[in-house]
Amino acid sequence: MRTHCLQDTALRYFLAVADTGSLTEASARQHVAASALSRQIAALEAQLGVALFERHPRGMGLTAAGEVLRAHARRAELDAQRTLEDIGALQGLRAGQVRLATSDAFANELVPRLCVDFQRQHQGVWFNVTVLPTAQVPEAVRQGAADIGLCFSRAPQKDIAVLYRQAAPVLALLPPGHALATRPSVTLAELGRYPLALPPAETAIRQMMDIVCSRQGLQLAPVLVSNHARTVIQFVLRGGGLSVSSEVASRHLVAEGTIVARPISDPGMDLRDIEVQTLAGRSLPVAVEAFLALLRERLPAP
Repeated sequence: MRTHCLQDTALRYFLAVADTGSLTEASARQHVAASALSRQIAALEAQLGVALFERHPRGMGLTAAGEVLRAHARRAELDAQRTLEDIGALQGLRAGQVRLATSDAFANELVPRLCVDFQRQHQGVWFNVTVLPTAQVPEAVRQGAADIGLCFSRAPQKDIAVLYRQAAPVLALLPPGHALATRPSVTLAELGRYPLALPPAETAIRQMMDIVCSRQGLQLAPVLVSNHARTVIQFVLRGGGLSVSSEVASRHLVAEGTIVARPISDPGMDLRDIEVQTLAGRSLPVAVEAFLALLRERLPAP
């Protein structure tokens, strides 16, 4: 069963044009004539008494009223999907989909382990996991491309409900036996005395480090820069030097004793949180709610 049977046609066509910014592209996606889309949108505008789009030679942009309606239409689309999934899950959570948008740090270890453990109990539920730069995760949730966003955050996001928040200070990663490994905490200045592998400048963790270093007049010169969490961790494991990470990304290696993680004591290196995000005002499918319960259980305790 498709969600179309529970959705208003005019809202569905409006949302297609709002998402693509083009009658032609929306027509191709919906498999209907562009003229049919145009008539439905014109009828909506007449009923509401406002213009929903600004027409331009190269496309269509939403007006302020159109932005408000898009938020409503998106929730209606997701609620229709939830209803169908809930109907299919009435036989004891034997069906459903969980769509997760997450950043690299969570995707390497935590998310795959969660998916495996969840499917052992609920084999009819399947997953769609999209790995995005941290800044793009909330947008995937806002657009309805993901049911859950899992990422680090430093500021509130519009239309995003935070179901779980936990402080996530940056940790230093060191090989066992390193001179700094016996210390209860380390400083950025101490890390800078050794070869470093760091994330790129556009990442939240690197921006935090750069701000703190700027305040101290400290310059760090990494020998390796990568946006892949596993790459910088492997740099440490293979004896290349030191790096930084989160507790979530390194916990399995710390538990195995193959790496040592120490807090970074410089003020400002704790100003970020782990957030579990959903679309504000949305009712979540049964399968998503069940997965959220497991996710909260496995994240660091408050």
